[in-house]
Amino acid sequence: MENSFGSIINSANSILVLLPSKPYFDQVAAGLAFYLALKNKKETNIVCPSPMIVEFNRLVGVNKVSSEMGNKNLVIKFKDYKASDIEKVSYDVEGGEVSLTVVPKTGFISPKKEQVDLSFTGIAADTILLVGGATEAHFPALTSSDLAQAKIVHIGTRALATGAKTVLSFARPASSISELTASLVEEAGLHLDADIATNLLMGIEEGSHEFKGMDVTAETFELTA
Repeated sequence: MENSFGSIINSANSILVLLPSKPYFDQVAAGLAFYLALKNKKETNIVCPSPMIVEFNRLVGVNKVSSEMGNKNLVIKFKDYKASDIEKVSYDVEGGEVSLTVVPKTGFISPKKEQVDLSFTGIAADTILLVGGATEAHFPALTSSDLAQAKIVHIGTRALATGAKTVLSFARPASSISELTASLVEEAGLHLDADIATNLLMGIEEGSHEFKGMDVTAETFELTA
């Protein structure tokens, strides 16, 4: 099917797994499961606007969650250095390598190494996976113009309240987002290794309140087994 989860993943060139602001343990577990399942198949990054808390440290791959949205463009800044002191900036390509040269004006010194600040901007992903969240406001990055042409997919146990943006929803009732993620990973034919399974199991346990939640079904136990 054209809009099946598997077909969306297969047609993507680069994927951004986007967690909501102040995510729950279950949401982070599900997001990391997607990241681990996709990273060897597609160019994949996982981002959260809120910092990871100590509780999440037992999840595999939590150190891969970034707070920076952009990875497309490299930005070079010179801290505490006046632009008016620069005569010109040029670049050369030699042996397949690019070098930048900053030429200061006569009588001024060039920037020092410790003044060079590197960062990234711009979102390269063409497919965005929104994990959890209740409204678009939980994903501040959706206001970025860089996402205007990206395909946006939502995965959650409840539908996402959206405004003008077109969001393809895979929301459906489940004990947890991790349970739903496990089903989608299986449906898409993605590889499920021990690290992914560990995250999903912990996410299901937390999200289902140790299998005592009202949305726990026989399918929950079957999937967990």
